[in-house]
Amino acid sequence: MDMNLKPEGTYAFDAVSLGEIMLRLDPGEGRIRTARSFRAWEGGGEYNVVRGLRKCFGLKTAVITAFADNEVGRLMEDFICQGGVDTSLIKWMKTDGIGRVCRNGINFTERGFGIRGAVGCSDRANTAISRATAKDFDFEYIFGTLGVRWLHTGGIYAALSEEASETVIEAIKTAKKYGTIVSYDLNYRPSMWSAIGGKEKAQQVNREIAKYVDVMIGNEEDFTACLGFEIEGNDENLKELNLDGYKKMLNEAVKTYPNWKAVATTLRTVKTATVNDWKAMCYADGEIYMSKSYDGLEILDRVGGGDSFASGLVYGLMTTGDPEIAVNYGAAHGALAMTTPGDTSMASKKEVEAIMGGAGARVQR
Repeated sequence: MDMNLKPEGTYAFDAVSLGEIMLRLDPGEGRIRTARSFRAWEGGGEYNVVRGLRKCFGLKTAVITAFADNEVGRLMEDFICQGGVDTSLIKWMKTDGIGRVCRNGINFTERGFGIRGAVGCSDRANTAISRATAKDFDFEYIFGTLGVRWLHTGGIYAALSEEASETVIEAIKTAKKYGTIVSYDLNYRPSMWSAIGGKEKAQQVNREIAKYVDVMIGNEEDFTACLGFEIEGNDENLKELNLDGYKKMLNEAVKTYPNWKAVATTLRTVKTATVNDWKAMCYADGEIYMSKSYDGLEILDRVGGGDSFASGLVYGLMTTGDPEIAVNYGAAHGALAMTTPGDTSMASKKEVEAIMGGAGARVQR
């Protein structure tokens, strides 16, 4: 599959993300409601992808976001620098002493264990990036002058505000103008869209975005809620996705959006919070490619597993153009990411490729 990527020498970044990055506060093995201390991380659905592309796969990446210019914002910048992601495209916004003008988002996350599921509690209203508009970022300079091979963004950022939805559309239109490949994770969250028009608004925005996307990421629920496509004969009580129905739906979706080069999703069966069956699939050229299955996968922290899948998928498509290899990079990277704490991956490319090749968990000396 030819991704038609920008040639060497015509770009400053292999990949950039557009979205919100929050301060994650993690009570470790405990619970948010009884915690007396928290470990701090950075995380965000769009950012996690380019962080993985940089830290695990060695690509040159940057983040397009906005922070309130205060001590918390500078802490976030420091975390991003530690992940090796370029911070030069961040918009720093003036704020007052109490966050009336704008603020930085916080996400409390507990991991879950056994019969107790993971819990997230975000505090992200009025954040700098939700207040930012397309005029706060020079997309002509980023995609036209600097040059970018791949842009990743998603439905979590698009749902933050009316301004965010408009900024996503402006960014991807400009990216496509200059030959940048665009991936988009639908990632439908009804609670986030409710304040700006609900499912109707989600479909209005995502149908416009879909016209410019090359690689669409989302499960069957995302496609129904965000784009209005239904899977015939799919029973929500079934443990397994109806692959024949899914393929038929995707064939219809690609007729509507012939610009899509590939569609991908993770397939997770939750047995307990700490044991899942995990695999992924990629649809391209009318065929479904399944990854290796990781049945009985033991999970330390599931948050960010899907984002690490996306970064492995993107890396595989960028370097091989083979959807079967790409989906296996994604599934292996996502599986490894869920064995460590925090939103972002701590895996190496060598570890990912070893898992893809069937390596076990024996001690390495």
